[in-house]
Amino acid sequence: MVYLVLIANILLLVTGQVLWKMAVSNIDAWSLQAALRLVLSPLFIGGAALYVVATGLWLYVLSKLPLSVAYPSQSMSYILAAVLALVLFRETVQPMQWVGMLVIMFGVYLVAK
Repeated sequence: MVYLVLIANILLLVTGQVLWKMAVSNIDAWSLQAALRLVLSPLFIGGAALYVVATGLWLYVLSKLPLSVAYPSQSMSYILAAVLALVLFRETVQPMQWVGMLVIMFGVYLVAK
C-alpha cells in the first residue's frame, strides 16, 4: 500500500511540474505584472494544489518507509518528467540522458531492495 501512495506522490509532483511549465510557457519577459498573472493562473494554482496533496501523501510515506528508501525512490519523478517533456512539450532527450535515466532506475531498484 505504501508503495502505491509513493507512486501517487510521484505522479502528483510531476503533474504539478507539468502544469507549472504550461503556466510559464507564455511568459516572454518577467515583470511584477507577469508574476502576478502567473500566480493567479489556473495552471499555477492547480500545480500548487497538487503539491499540497503530494506533500500530505509524502508525510504518510515517511511515516511508513525509511527515508533512505523513500527519498531516493522519488527520483523516479525525473524519468517521468523527461518522458512527459518529450511527449507534451516536444523537448529533446539526448541519448546520454536516457542512459542516465536507466542508471537512476537501477539505483532506485537497488535502494528498494
